[in-house]
Order: sequence, then structure tokens, then C-alpha cells
Amino acid sequence: MNVSWNDSQYDTDYDDEVCEKGEVVRFGSIAIPIFFSVVITLSLTGNILVLVILALYENLKSLTNIFILNLAISDLIFTTGLPFWAIYHIYGWLFSEILCKIVTFVFFTGFYSSILFLTIMTIYRYLAVVHPLSDLRIQKLTTGIFLCILTWIISSGAAMPSLLYSSLLSIPHNGTHSLGCEYENTSWKRIAVTQQNIFFSVAFVVMGFCYIQILRRITRTRSHTKNRAVKLVFCIVAVFFIGWVPYNVVIFLRTLADDVVSPFQCEASVQLDYAFYVCRLIAFSHCCLNPVFYAFVGVKFRSHLKLMLRRMFSRQSPVEEKQVRMQNLVSQGSMY
Repeated sequence: MNVSWNDSQYDTDYDDEVCEKGEVVRFGSIAIPIFFSVVITLSLTGNILVLVILALYENLKSLTNIFILNLAISDLIFTTGLPFWAIYHIYGWLFSEILCKIVTFVFFTGFYSSILFLTIMTIYRYLAVVHPLSDLRIQKLTTGIFLCILTWIISSGAAMPSLLYSSLLSIPHNGTHSLGCEYENTSWKRIAVTQQNIFFSVAFVVMGFCYIQILRRITRTRSHTKNRAVKLVFCIVAVFFIGWVPYNVVIFLRTLADDVVSPFQCEASVQLDYAFYVCRLIAFSHCCLNPVFYAFVGVKFRSHLKLMLRRMFSRQSPVEEKQVRMQNLVSQGSMY
């Protein structure tokens, strides 16, 4: 998908005799399942650990923890679609049309909600660092719950076209036909690409502004944690930029290329398909990177993880457990 799957595996805009893309398909059928298997494993491990630590050790009345909880759920929802797409790139769509609609809807819901929760967490961090004495209503639990519910509603609404207009299509390829799970017509496909680019552009502008202001405020303060905070902010922005900018540029270029069909564009189309594969693999890895940047880099989460692992693999004295808990209480006010 664009997140568009069938046209990434098979390109129906070119006749097989004019533009053969067998090598592209073979590359996708090998690289994508292998890479997705790694991402699925890391995402399930990281995000489930986040949920377990939140449930066992953290206060879920904290807005930060509520946002991290929803981000982890969003990433897990996104991850559930990856096994289907990994199988798709090997064998084509093997499941029913109803499952095609459900999988694409759930997948897109996770896709949009993840971007929105990252944006909300950035705004909240910006307010906490740059405007710590602003209206305290933003820090109320009810406000956080309302924002989370609103985010899931918006994400579900943005994913609704994939539920209503996805269908099983017969895709010609090398003289045979395979089933593809795709939008029924190119108009909805272009709408989906435009929608994705709008979501990303807004999120990127908001996150860029907020983190620039955060960096300005941090560099003015004298704190032993300043360097670590600056590095963390830089890593978050860099990973978001490197992961999503190339991907959104490529899907936009692919949409433009659909309007110009000519044998002379064959080589460029093939190169664009390769770029699409690589950029999508990088972008979709965000679901396993988010737990690292938004949870485990924090002092509290690292301490909780160490405590949990010690309980699982060794016996810890009550004195040691008390020391760890005291350390967590001391670090509770730190955002980085």
C-alpha cells in the first residue's frame, strides 16, 4: 500500500512486455518478509515490556504515562498488520476480502494514531519545558483522557476509507494473476496518499517547532542533564526525519508517476519502486524504535526494567528493592 501494498508488489501501470519488474518483485519478496520479521519481534518485545512496566510500577494517573501507554498500544496495533503484508509479498493475498478490509483498517488506525500520539507527546513536552507555569488544566487527567479518545476517533476516521473501499483485485504479473488487497480505484489511492502526506507534514512542522523551542530552553539552563537531554531531542527529531521524510516523498512521487505512463519512464519507475521498498522498511521500523526513545531512555523506565529482570532471573533482597524504589521516586520529576 502506499502504505499501498499491491502496487508495490505489482505495477499495473505498465504492460509486462513494456516494463518488466520481476527483479523488483523478487527483491520485495525476500527483503520485506525478513525485515518485517525483525521489526515484529522487536516491536512486540519492546511495546509489551512498556505495557508491563506501566502496569506493575508506574502511576497511570500521570499524563506522560497515559500517552506512553496509548503510543505502545498504537504501535502494537500497527505491528499486527505487518505479518499479513510479509505473507502478501511472498504469495499474494491469501485471505478473504473481509479480512482484507479489517487488516487494512486496523493497520491504518495504528499508523495514524502513532503519528498523532507522537505529536501530542511532543506538544506536552514543549509545554512542560518551555511554559512550565502555563494553565494547569492541560495537566489534568481528564484532559489527557479526552485527548487520547479524540486521537483514536480521528485515527479511525482517517482509516475508514481503507475499510470501505479496499477490495480483492486480480493483478496480472508474468502471464499469471494473483490476488491483491488494494483500493478499488486509483482515486481513493491518491486520496490516501494525500491524506498521509498531510498528516505527516502537520506532525513534522509541529514537532520541529516544539523541539527547536525545547532545545533553546534547555541550552539556557545550567543542568548536569542538559547534554543528555539535547542528545535525546536530537535523536528523536533525526529518527523521525530520516524515517518518514524519504518515505512520504517517495509515495508522492509514485502518485505523480502514475499520471505519466510511457516506456521511457520504465527505468525510472523501477528505481522508484526500489526506493519505495527501502524507505518503507525504514519508516515502518518506528513501531519498534518508539519504546526505546519514549520509554527506556528515561531513568525511571530503565530502573523498572532492571528491577523486573532481576526479579525474573535472580532474587533481590528487600533492601535492594527499597533502594531502587527510592531512586525512582527521586527521578520522577525528570522528563529525560
